Amino acid sequence: MFGGARSRLAATFRRVEPPPRVVDWALAATVAFQIGSGLVSFTVGSPGGEWVFWLHSAGGLALVGLLAFKLWRVRRRVTTPAAWDGATPLSVLQALVAVAALATGVFWVVGGNVPFLGWTTLNLHVGLGLALVPLILIHLGSKYHSPRDVDVDRRAALRTGALLVGGALAWQASEATDRLLGGASRRFTGSKPTADLSGAETEGGEFPVTSWVADDPDPVDRDSWTLSVAGLVDEPLELDYGEVDGAADATADEGGGDGADGDAGRESRATLEATLDCTSGWYTIQEWGGVRVGDLLESAGAAEGARYVRFVSVTGYRWSLPVEEARDVLLATRVGGDRLSHGHGAPARLVAPDRRGFQWVKWVERVEVRRRGDPAQWLVTLVSGFD
Repeated sequence: MFGGARSRLAATFRRVEPPPRVVDWALAATVAFQIGSGLVSFTVGSPGGEWVFWLHSAGGLALVGLLAFKLWRVRRRVTTPAAWDGATPLSVLQALVAVAALATGVFWVVGGNVPFLGWTTLNLHVGLGLALVPLILIHLGSKYHSPRDVDVDRRAALRTGALLVGGALAWQASEATDRLLGGASRRFTGSKPTADLSGAETEGGEFPVTSWVADDPDPVDRDSWTLSVAGLVDEPLELDYGEVDGAADATADEGGGDGADGDAGRESRATLEATLDCTSGWYTIQEWGGVRVGDLLESAGAAEGARYVRFVSVTGYRWSLPVEEARDVLLATRVGGDRLSHGHGAPARLVAPDRRGFQWVKWVERVEVRRRGDPAQWLVTLVSGFD
């Protein structure tokens, strides 16, 4: 009985399987697309970019089918030790990493999460995907066939296209299933409410404390900290914590003084409800309090040639926003009515709606008005915090 089932399964695979080299190049192209779209998705926080996540998820499910064809084709070579050559162990490792990357991605989408060494399952999925890059490059170096050697006929094209369409349909089916099972609280980015996750470090039962790569300075002394607003401005500013936080409110909260000398600080105070969506896979909706960057730019007199505003941390970490977007963001000193903790970016952090968490610069000490953007900020995000 089992032999007949295997025979029928083999016959089915032969009927629908694209030519081997089509599968190989389709795998390489799909993996490249998945890695590229995954990296781009880290920078997308606005619902207008939902299509990036949709394509990434559909591509991942199509990759499941391509990988199944590949593993089916090489199964005898892998399970027969005498057939191994020098490249086989690396190929097996590549297959294991690819399967693990797909499995963790699917597990996350269907609602699962098993924290591992402080990482969410989504973190693990991303790490496995990045680990796959060098493995594939080495594999291509030892098993390379020119795309010109690939014979793509009409039937092969239809079979490969069907996998992509099937991936898109499977993604839609998984989304519908997720909604039926009560998982609709997941954002379009894939992030889940903090209440749905466990094992993450938190402060005061609020929301996780995370730092991008190694960016984790010693606590900043509020009394000696200042915020500078400089660059293309008529009048550079140097503000202490009380001026940024709002002197009257800060004094009242600490139970000292009547706050009569804090009218200017009170006028500059602003609140903003915004969603912090972390690339670790969680999000939280909080009310943030602080000063609008637009008010700072108005006070300093931003020049007409200003195009970008760069926010710089005490660690050197930085991010730039177009000046029109920057006018509406907040430099927050408080969250939920309480002063920010060190882990959440005290004395002040950037709150930028529709941006991902790593772009919400913590421990901000400088606001720089500039004519040009800052491409080097991408490099800084990788090295900031390392000695």
